[in-house]
Amino acid sequence: MASMPSKNVCIRRQQCPCGDWKCYITYEGDADEGSAAPELVKAEKASSGAMVTPYVGMVFKSDDEAFEYYGNFARKNGFSIRKERSRISPQLGIYKRDFVCYRSGFAPMKKKPNGEHHRDRKSVRCGCDAKMYLSKEVVEGVSQWFVVQFSNVHNHELLEDDQVRLLPAYRKIHEADQERILLLSKAGFPIHRIVKMLELEKGIQGGQLPFLERDVRNFVQNRKKVVQENEALLNEKRENDVLELLEACKAMKEADDDFAYDFTVDANDKVENVAWSFGGSVNANAMFGDVVYFDTSYRSVTYGLLFGVWFGIDSYGRTIFFSCVLLQDETPQSFSWALQTFVQFMRGRCPQTILTDLDPGLRDAIRSELPGTKHVIPQWNIQCKVPCWFSPPLGSRYAEFKSEFDALFHIENTEEFELQWSQMISVFGLGSDKHTDLLYSVRASWAQVYVRGYFLARMETLAYSKSIDAFLKGIFATHTCLRSFFEQVGISASFQHQAHLETQHVHLKTCIPIEEHARSILTHFAFNALQQELLLAMQYAASEMANGSYIVRHFKRMNGEQLVIWLAEDDQIHCSCKEFESSGILCRHALRVLVIKNYFQLPDKYFLGRWRRECSLLVDDDNSNQGVGGEWFQEYQSLAETLFSESSITKERSDYARRELTKELTRILNEVRNLPEADGVCMNMSVSPTS
Repeated sequence: MASMPSKNVCIRRQQCPCGDWKCYITYEGDADEGSAAPELVKAEKASSGAMVTPYVGMVFKSDDEAFEYYGNFARKNGFSIRKERSRISPQLGIYKRDFVCYRSGFAPMKKKPNGEHHRDRKSVRCGCDAKMYLSKEVVEGVSQWFVVQFSNVHNHELLEDDQVRLLPAYRKIHEADQERILLLSKAGFPIHRIVKMLELEKGIQGGQLPFLERDVRNFVQNRKKVVQENEALLNEKRENDVLELLEACKAMKEADDDFAYDFTVDANDKVENVAWSFGGSVNANAMFGDVVYFDTSYRSVTYGLLFGVWFGIDSYGRTIFFSCVLLQDETPQSFSWALQTFVQFMRGRCPQTILTDLDPGLRDAIRSELPGTKHVIPQWNIQCKVPCWFSPPLGSRYAEFKSEFDALFHIENTEEFELQWSQMISVFGLGSDKHTDLLYSVRASWAQVYVRGYFLARMETLAYSKSIDAFLKGIFATHTCLRSFFEQVGISASFQHQAHLETQHVHLKTCIPIEEHARSILTHFAFNALQQELLLAMQYAASEMANGSYIVRHFKRMNGEQLVIWLAEDDQIHCSCKEFESSGILCRHALRVLVIKNYFQLPDKYFLGRWRRECSLLVDDDNSNQGVGGEWFQEYQSLAETLFSESSITKERSDYARRELTKELTRILNEVRNLPEADGVCMNMSVSPTS
C-alpha cells in the first residue's frame, strides 16, 4: 500500500477566476517553486551553452554532481545515461561509480516458469561502450570524485534534439501538469483528449509535450490507486490536524487574552473554517487598518484548504500582519464568514479600502459584508494573468495587444476608457472572450480611471507585492502539519512587527524650506516619497487661470496636464491627479503651486497621522487590560522610537544619542540589578507574538 503524504504542501491557486474549470493560471517563477522538473530545466540550460567533454582527471565535488554533468552532456549529444555499478568500503563508503550509456550491455533472456521463452520484445541495449567511471579520493580532508575512465564511442546512432527529449530519462510530468491531468481525468476526459487539451493550453504543436500519451496513462492509473488507498487516511489526518490547530489556538488564548480565534463546523460537527489573530495585530490595525490587503493566492494541496491572510502597511512602509484564515472552499459564503470574522477580530473596525486578488466570489462577499469599503484589485494582480490569458490565442499579435492594454491604466476619464476598451476588443477579435468579459465586469476595481482617489497608502505598488510574496514564501518554505503551520505564521508575524528601525541620516536634496520642515515630521518612508515628488515638481510649469486655479504641465511632455485648485483662506490645495487622496503624500503638481505661493511649511493637515514619526504600532485606545508591565513596556517602546526618529535628523544628533544612551542604559541596568528580586507584587510581562 502506498504511503500517505504526511506534509502540508501549499501551492498557488491555479483555478482561473473566469469560472471555467478547464481554465487555469500559470505564474512566472513557478518553476523556481518546484512546478517544473529540475532535471529538465538544468539540462536545457546546459544545452544552451558550450560544455566541456568529460576527460580523465576531471574533478567533481560529489558523485551526484558528476552524474548531473554527464547527463547534461548526454542530452546535448543525443543519448541518455544510467547508473551501472558502485563499490563500497568501510572507510570511504561508496568510493567507485560507473555511469554508462543507456544502450550499454545486453538484455538477459527471460524464461517462463515452464521453460518457455517470453514473447520476443526488442531491447534498446546493444552493448554500447560509452561510459564514465569515477573514483573517490580524500584530499586534505575533503572528498573529491575523479574521472578515471571515459569513452564517448557509441556503436549506435545518436539522436537529434527532437528525438532525445523523448527518451525515458528526460520524459517528466511536471507538478503543475500532474494536477491538471488529474483534474481533467476526474471530469471524465479520456487520455488522448487530456493530451490534446494540454497542448492547446500551452500553445504548442501536437507531440511537443515533454512526455508521451502512455506516460499520462501510466500516471493516471498509478495515481488512482494511490488516491483510493490514501483518501480515508488523509481525511482522518486532516481532522486530527485541524483539532490540533484548535488546541494550539486555545492554548495561545489562555497565554494571551488579546489573542482571538474562531471556527465553524458543518452538519456532522466537523471543522470547516478556522481564523485567528494576535493581540498586537489588533493594536496595529487601530492605527494602520485604514487599508488592508486580503491575499488568497495559496491553497493546501494536502488538505484542500484555501489560505487567506490580511496585511497592512505601517508608517515606515513595512508590511504588517493582521490576521489569517483557513477556508474549506472559495464560495461567497466562506468569504463572507472570513470578512465578518476579521471585522470582529478588529473590534468592529472596517477598512476604508480593501485590496484583493481577482475573484468574483470574493467581490460579491465584499459587497455584502463591507458595503462602505472601497474594493481595489491591484494592477500587478491583473498583469500577472494577462500573458496566460491572451498570449496563446493572440500569438504574434500579443505584444501589440499588451501595449494597448497597458495604456488603459493611464487614461484620465471614463468615457475615453470605455471607448479605448471597445476599440481594443474589436481590433483583436475578443468580443466573445471570457477573460475580457471578466475584466470588464470588474473594471471599477482595477482601472485607474475608476479607482483614482481611493486611499491605498502605497500598498498597490510592485514593491509591496514583493514584500507580501516574501512573507508567504517564508511561511510555506517548510511543509508541515497545521499546528506547526500556525506556529510558523506566529513567528513570521512576530518578526515583521519586531523589525528594528534603522537609525539613518536623511539628506536634503533641495534648498526648499518645505523639505527641511517635512523631514522633522515624516518617517523615512513617507519623507522619501515626498522628497521625490518635490524634486520632480521643479520640472513642471504652472500657469494661473482667471479663477485662481492652476494648470500644471511637464516642461517636455505635452500631455498629462493637471488642474490644481488652491484655496488660500482655508490653506487647502486639490489636484486632479488625486495623489494625496490615494497615498497621503502631496503630489508634484500641488507642491509646485505651493512653492510658487511662497509656502515655507506644508499645512499640518497634509501630514497624515499614519505617516508621522511619532506614530507607533503600540497605540491602543484600551490599554487598561494590558497589565502594569505592558503599560511601561509600551511607554518605553514609544520613547525609544521617538528618540530614534529625532536623532536620525543629523549625524551629530545620531552620534550623541548613541553615546549617551549606552552610558545611561548601563547605569540603569546596574542599579536595577542591585534592587531586590521580589517584592510581593505580581508583574504581568506576557507579550503576544506581535507586541
